[in-house]
Amino acid sequence: MEPKPFSLDTPLARGRTADVFEWDDGYVLKLFHNWFPLGDVEYELKIARAVHASGVRSPAIKALIQVQGRNGLIYERVSGNSMLTMFQRKPWTAISLARTFAQLHAQMHACTFNADVPGQRQRLQHKIQDAAALHVLTKSALLKALDSMPDGDKVCHGDFHPANVLISSDDSSIIDWIDASSGNPAADVARTSIILLGALAGKQIRNVLVRMFVGFFHTAYLREYSRLRPLDGFEYRRWLPIVAGARLSENIPELESWLVTQAKKIE
Repeated sequence: MEPKPFSLDTPLARGRTADVFEWDDGYVLKLFHNWFPLGDVEYELKIARAVHASGVRSPAIKALIQVQGRNGLIYERVSGNSMLTMFQRKPWTAISLARTFAQLHAQMHACTFNADVPGQRQRLQHKIQDAAALHVLTKSALLKALDSMPDGDKVCHGDFHPANVLISSDDSSIIDWIDASSGNPAADVARTSIILLGALAGKQIRNVLVRMFVGFFHTAYLREYSRLRPLDGFEYRRWLPIVAGARLSENIPELESWLVTQAKKIE
């Protein structure tokens, strides 16, 4: 498989773990940096194939290859802008974007994982155990609560937020599936809420008007999702401190205090 000529100096995008280049017509090459483990690249290949096979609107993956000594994955090229970019350009479209966002999440949760993929419960357990900022008693309460929560077998993204949704004039697609698992949709919705509410709690959004529209976006997202799929309000609220505690393992200093406060609500 020979690509169109490209230079390592001219990627379409640069990232912490990989750069993205044009490849054959309709495809892109995600080329990982040399320090990124081959096992993690193979894991992404496995997850991306399983997600696409489940019926979720996500890019197809073609192959794992080596280019100039670096490991890479060839993905179907998806055109469009990220929903985050669209929101930043026109924040007053928050409610319309939130409805599309909810529709994609609901469509995802209608799909079942028929593959050997990580379980959501196991992933959350490990993250809570790795969260250094949590007091031992809070960890114990979170893990006990997690044990009592219902399982599921649906496709759950694990990091569903507007930057991971690409929208074009006639289609949309969900990207970045490295945190995907088979699990309970209510936990996945709670994770999205913690991300959005954390953006409001932190200092990264300084514009008061934009903060207001982010709040509108979150409210409209929950309303539309609940219209499309049953969402038990008590169960959803029970998941919030659990996923907040798990998010502490991701070491986001500006959100640590807020996340600890959310996690303690389980006690």
